[in-house]
Amino acid sequence: MTGHEERLEHEFVEHGQLYIGGELTQPSGTDVIEVISPHTGEVFGRVPHAAPADVDRAVAAARRAFDEGPWPRLPLDERIAVVTRIKDAIAVRHEEIARLISSENGSPYSWSVLAQALGAMMVWDSAITVAKNFRYEETRDGALGKILVRREPVGVVAAVVPWNVPQFVAAAKLAPALLAGCTVVLKPSPESPLDAYLLGEIAKEAGLPDGVLSILPADREVSEYLVGHPGVDKVSFTGSVAAGRRVMEVASRNLTHVTLELGGKSAAVVLPDADLATTVPGLVQSAWMNNGQACVAQTRILLPRSRYDEFAGALTEAAAALVVGDPLDPATQVGPLVAERQQRRSLDYIRIGQEEGAKILTGGGRPAGLDRGWYVEPTLFGGVDNSMRIAREEIFGPVICLLPYGDEAEALKIANDSDYGLSGSVWTADVAHGIDVARQVRTGTYSVNTFSLDMLGPFGGYKNSGLGREFGPEGYGAYLEHKMIHLPAGWEA
Repeated sequence: MTGHEERLEHEFVEHGQLYIGGELTQPSGTDVIEVISPHTGEVFGRVPHAAPADVDRAVAAARRAFDEGPWPRLPLDERIAVVTRIKDAIAVRHEEIARLISSENGSPYSWSVLAQALGAMMVWDSAITVAKNFRYEETRDGALGKILVRREPVGVVAAVVPWNVPQFVAAAKLAPALLAGCTVVLKPSPESPLDAYLLGEIAKEAGLPDGVLSILPADREVSEYLVGHPGVDKVSFTGSVAAGRRVMEVASRNLTHVTLELGGKSAAVVLPDADLATTVPGLVQSAWMNNGQACVAQTRILLPRSRYDEFAGALTEAAAALVVGDPLDPATQVGPLVAERQQRRSLDYIRIGQEEGAKILTGGGRPAGLDRGWYVEPTLFGGVDNSMRIAREEIFGPVICLLPYGDEAEALKIANDSDYGLSGSVWTADVAHGIDVARQVRTGTYSVNTFSLDMLGPFGGYKNSGLGREFGPEGYGAYLEHKMIHLPAGWEA
């Protein structure tokens, strides 16, 4: 820990109104959401809990703004100008945003600055680039003559975001939706609703027209009411597989468009020629990022038996050296989990892993001296078999598995033997060979000798990791409908 003078403060934050249609308004009910500090276990924030009647108001405002308002009808350059002001304001206020999110969900402040705040700014910036270069209309030679193909905004979007990277995921949905000309009802998680108010304030100051954005903190029941609302044209959801299945089921009643970004159990494949000095720091960063609360985390590390002891020893030493503590302390590398239930979940899986026969190499309990808050030690299991629950189920905590393999064919088999397919990586001295390995792993995002997520390319998952893509033109296109117009014979543009 650093000295007290360098530590940021957890400040109490309270909001008494809801952001509906661009204005702060009184909620329909009296229920509130108490935001619990994962560091102390005490209440440090409070916001209204949106009710179904508030959803009705927000969707009605979004519907009017889309059907009758200026936003979908503005020239693209004017929408880009508003979104650019949002992006620039996030850049200016990134430290404030990072501090608030760290207080909400326990992300280490140093990581929050880069990923929670500046990462969100990069998502907005990349979406602007995609929107500028996207083809919204083209003429084709059809089988029966000339046709005009148009892409038009899909309509009212329900964007449901999780607590682990709330601004980053909100940007992944809001930026393309707004640039395409859609209107949005944003539903933040009850664990992290405070930063969404900052976003509403920024959008208002940027000149986003009334009705285009509403923000409704709420629990699962109200979320379900939102995604099943007949006034919603598209749902974009990020969260667990179980919740994603339910979202799809509810939205299907209205044949609502759905994009789902769900869980992961990603495999990092370390090939026999990998360099220890560069691979181990890269793996530690990509495995324990955001306290292990990342769907793309490299939670299964596959090691060749020929070098297993060497890599396992180095990874154990590196994991044991991670600094655990107050998320607002700049020295902290691993903070608390978001809630007591997540702490209990990780500790339960640690017990399960031991019962299954895996060996704890480091960690395995609560950190010494941190009796308050939802802390779990960075934990590394060795000798894990891919059939074990700790290797197959998403833990969403700081619990990582080492799996030995014989030859490359076995490594590929283990990597692909998963219900998930969201992310992954390969570590090797031969980049061309690493690319060949990447082609053989059935997962939506892959990295060679690094972990990265590029917002100009498609992001999403195979199998239970989701449906559709975010980022890049592929993600942008999900907020647009396709229209074909048949042209008369002899017509020329």
